[in-house]
Amino acid sequence: MRDLLALLAIGFASALIPLINIEAYLGLRAAVADIDQVWLLGFVAAAGQMLGKVIWYYIGASSLEWGWIKRRIERPKAQQRLVQWRTRTDERPLFAGGLVFVSALTGLPPFAILAVLAGQLRMNLSLFLVLGLVGRWLRFVAVLGGVEWLIRVGVV
Repeated sequence: MRDLLALLAIGFASALIPLINIEAYLGLRAAVADIDQVWLLGFVAAAGQMLGKVIWYYIGASSLEWGWIKRRIERPKAQQRLVQWRTRTDERPLFAGGLVFVSALTGLPPFAILAVLAGQLRMNLSLFLVLGLVGRWLRFVAVLGGVEWLIRVGVV
């Protein structure tokens, strides 16, 4: 249980501090310890990451009220672009959700940046959380499973 809480904390910290690499931690953990619960470990790491990404989401949502950003957004052209992108996000939730999922799974575009943009565009938080969690979960299971497979075939 303590290991799972530590993994949750590392996942959370890695979502906020880019220098902490959760994939490297998971790979190292898989290389030095028996991994018999790949899906559980992947889920706990993903849950920690998403807790941290929610903070980025809310930073993005509140950033439009910051003085220097607010001054830039008040320009008619910038205001029009923001409304246009919010409308696109609202009208095409599958596209927006798909982008969140792909970013969470692959890291392209960087998921931390996408979390901020999702907040600025007022994307549905539940959609962001669920698809981000699933994408991160699959990503982390792939890391753990990949290292486990490399060990089994004798590469590591």
